[in-house]
Amino acid sequence: MRRTLLSALLILSFAISHSMTTVTWENLGNSKDDSGNYYIQRFTIHDVKNIERLCFNQFARKMHTLSPKDSIVEIIPGYYYLKSPEFGTFADSVVIDIHTRGTLANRCYAPDGVHSVTTDGHTASVKFIRKSIISHPRQWGLPDRDRMPYGDDIYRFNESLKSDDTIGVYDVIPSFKSVRLLGGNYTGNSDITRNKISHSNPEFYRITIKDDSILVEYASERARKIAERVLTTNNYIPDNGFLPNVIIEDYPDLPYRGVMIDIARNFQRAADLQVVAQILARYRMNKLHFHFSDDEAWRLEIPGLPELTDLGSRRGYTLDESKHLVQIFTGNGDPNTTEGTANGYITRSEFIDFLKYCYSLGIDVIPEIESPGHARAAIKAMEARFRNTGDASYRLIEDGDTSRYTSAQAFHDNVMNPALPGPYRFMEKVIAEIDSMYREAEVPLTAIHIGGDEVPRGAWNGSGAALEMISSENLNGEKGLHAKFIRQIAKILSERNIPMNGWQEIAIGHTDGYNAATVPLVGGVNCWSTLASQGNGGVTQQAVNAGYPVILSNVNHFYLDQSYNYHPYEPGLTWGGTVDEFATLSGYPETLCPTDSTTKGKVIGISGHIFAETMRSFPQLQYYLFPKMLGLAERAWNNRETYSPAQFNRIIGEKELPRLTVRGMNFRLRQPGIMEENGTIMMNSPYENAVIRYTTDGSEPSAASAVYSAPFSTLSKEIRARLYYLGKESVTTILYLQ
Repeated sequence: MRRTLLSALLILSFAISHSMTTVTWENLGNSKDDSGNYYIQRFTIHDVKNIERLCFNQFARKMHTLSPKDSIVEIIPGYYYLKSPEFGTFADSVVIDIHTRGTLANRCYAPDGVHSVTTDGHTASVKFIRKSIISHPRQWGLPDRDRMPYGDDIYRFNESLKSDDTIGVYDVIPSFKSVRLLGGNYTGNSDITRNKISHSNPEFYRITIKDDSILVEYASERARKIAERVLTTNNYIPDNGFLPNVIIEDYPDLPYRGVMIDIARNFQRAADLQVVAQILARYRMNKLHFHFSDDEAWRLEIPGLPELTDLGSRRGYTLDESKHLVQIFTGNGDPNTTEGTANGYITRSEFIDFLKYCYSLGIDVIPEIESPGHARAAIKAMEARFRNTGDASYRLIEDGDTSRYTSAQAFHDNVMNPALPGPYRFMEKVIAEIDSMYREAEVPLTAIHIGGDEVPRGAWNGSGAALEMISSENLNGEKGLHAKFIRQIAKILSERNIPMNGWQEIAIGHTDGYNAATVPLVGGVNCWSTLASQGNGGVTQQAVNAGYPVILSNVNHFYLDQSYNYHPYEPGLTWGGTVDEFATLSGYPETLCPTDSTTKGKVIGISGHIFAETMRSFPQLQYYLFPKMLGLAERAWNNRETYSPAQFNRIIGEKELPRLTVRGMNFRLRQPGIMEENGTIMMNSPYENAVIRYTTDGSEPSAASAVYSAPFSTLSKEIRARLYYLGKESVTTILYLQ
């Protein structure tokens, strides 16, 4: 009996000491005082006896605890820990309120990556619960700043999408240049006859479907692949039934049609990137901009520099970053976990296989080595190499540098020093290894993107080497030093016959001499800014006027990681506005960058971009892609106006979303509209056959809520509704009644 009792006590003691901490978070509401906007976020922590501190990620903002007994410490911008004298006690719960500058208007600004550090110094996972942030309006806005898309505005927009147009079998995305019906129907299931022809556009193809034959004529192997994919992915070879006889002639208006995927900030596996390549090929895109390095991680194995992935691809709890990077965006404090998107990298062999696969689909992969800014992960890795091996040849920063700066992402230590030999040796090494991978894959390396963007002011003003070089070479300050770096990397690439791509900073505001030397070495410049404040029509026109080939990447049309709208539960950032499928559809090149006889042909393409600060899974990446990427694909292929928004939306709802469902892809549904008129509640859907479910008591609609079928009257002061279609559901639409 005594042994049994002792065993039971030991088991109980173990269970008590190892029970999981639960943390509940809520936004108490946005407010304003004399110094600006702020909100109070509350952490309620249950089971604190083993906790020494509670860590979490959140976009960098000024914060302080309301109680002086508690404290919050910034490890780096975006990663914090809380301390309380009640941690490590048997208190039932600990409540910590935090005064936070700004306005919490979107779920992406709520805490993530919550974990504890135990009293014995280890990290431990916690159960983290976020309470609703759409319970009342103060949770997402203020009276003078409420950007919630309310039911009546959505209703009116949904009404504008109504169309009586019939969607035909050859109405696809992107649309064909020419469709000529011949009369009669294809009745066979024959093999495809192929014939190579000459044409001025290398991606031109012609498909003739007639009676019992299919003929594909094409100008290049890439055009052949496009044509055959059109036939298979659009089901134009039916097993039975009839298909109208037709001649389709088609070609793209732009040679560069791409999407950038950022796997640095949050990791995506090579297998998932293959799915992305399939998606691009399905919609006749031909470039995958591979953003594998940035401040927050390095995700590609580089032989000879193992520190880049040993340290640079792993994030977790650390105060010195000697073995791995500090946790950023998300995680559980463990640098070795394979769960989630914090850790991981693509091996050399995986990348070679990926290159081969993309090439088989007609997709060029353009790798990006962020430099000289956005280089924090590389800098930390090369410092670790120096400490561990004594090899200083690849060091990217200078001892004794007192430069003080803050990057766009609030870092103070993320810029290589162009006055040192290390950055050039480093870039030469990485470029050589990447070139070797392409050669082994037997795939052309059409360009390497060097970044070149967002070097903060003051990045080198405390560097003795930088100040000496600026003086001795008579450079135009830090801007001249930055330009010197770009020109030198362009030269390194040109020696390997590799074109250099970069962000708009490599082409804007430089001297005529710089442009004359650099333009011939550049394959494309991604211009993202929508501002026209720098003269000559803004950055895109400055770039084309200087002779650079421009890839339109405007944030307010083509940044696919921007939120679909301002709803608090739509993921994504909003610093550049919002982007949905109609924003991408309306991104006409001649509007975004008018050209004349001297600059015609300098706009070579359109690129969508998915930066991954808010990414937490591969399904979320798909959500960002669909359906907004469909507008991008339409506009990249056809620069002129094709579908109206109503026609485009109908094709999406009737064709594209069902096809995505069959393929198991995730996508976003538009919201239902709610309108009150003369005491009657009306609702509408942007898609036929979708189901609207609603509540009248202020609760969130669910799959069990009432189905809207006809207008109704209610005494309720609040209506909430969601759309259900093809196994997906929308965010909640709200309408407040007087």
